[in-house]
Amino acid sequence: MKAGRKEAMKERKGNNMNGPGMETRIAAVETAGFRMDYFRFGRGGKTLVILPGLSVDSVIKYADTVAEAYRGFAEKYTVYVFDRRKGLPAVYPVSRMAEDTAAAIRALGLTDIYLFGVSQGGMIAMAAAAAEPELVRKMVLGSTAARMDRERYRTVGRWVELAEGGDAEGLYLAFGEAVYPPEAFEKSKGLLAAAAASVTREDLGRFVILAEGMKGFDMTEKLKAVACPVLVIGSADDRVLGADAAGQIAGLLKDRTDCELYMYDGFGHAAYDTAPDYKERILRFLGK
Repeated sequence: MKAGRKEAMKERKGNNMNGPGMETRIAAVETAGFRMDYFRFGRGGKTLVILPGLSVDSVIKYADTVAEAYRGFAEKYTVYVFDRRKGLPAVYPVSRMAEDTAAAIRALGLTDIYLFGVSQGGMIAMAAAAAEPELVRKMVLGSTAARMDRERYRTVGRWVELAEGGDAEGLYLAFGEAVYPPEAFEKSKGLLAAAAASVTREDLGRFVILAEGMKGFDMTEKLKAVACPVLVIGSADDRVLGADAAGQIAGLLKDRTDCELYMYDGFGHAAYDTAPDYKERILRFLGK
């Protein structure tokens, strides 16, 4: 392997998902400029890359949980889920997150990928697919926005204030209340508070950098560079980015015949977790 473009040699196995080749494998990829953790599962011949949204915790902590939730993809796809890079710069806009993620994907030798990004991960997916259209075969964008103006950033800005003030529990509860439908939030309050107890100042600082990286994000002119078919999934009760965010993306792609929009209602910003048919909808689109 060439220096600066190699997969870390150590992998940690997680849940075996009931079959050879179905284990969750946690590893890291190194480029010339950074290191990025990821995990993979599945044994299919197609490559699906999932980019999660903004969070305090690393998605790597939940590798087995995510793999179990997406086990329906594992037969047809080998699934890679990427965290954000290690050692964040002090200012880290979404455009650079996209550059780094694309570099990590290339460093692993992945090509012709199916790409699914949610929330901030959807912004990263859009930017990466526009900058490198040859990399992506099909793309699904969930609960995300093509532009982060002051109004759309309002909720995220409140989270930043709580993180900067060191109020981890307040951050988790505010996050949960905005992301989940009311009933789901009420049921999850205890779990959110418990999760906040282990959060460090370093975790909060990383969250602030990632959240502030969304300021000024704007794909309204660049989205036309995306060459692949796109499925946009939104929610009419999205209290984070607004009910019109998904429609704006679809509107920017309205001249394309290979792009679709689907709207949920009653499942909140986190429809990707709460809507029972969400994953089946993605599979149908990717399989076309």
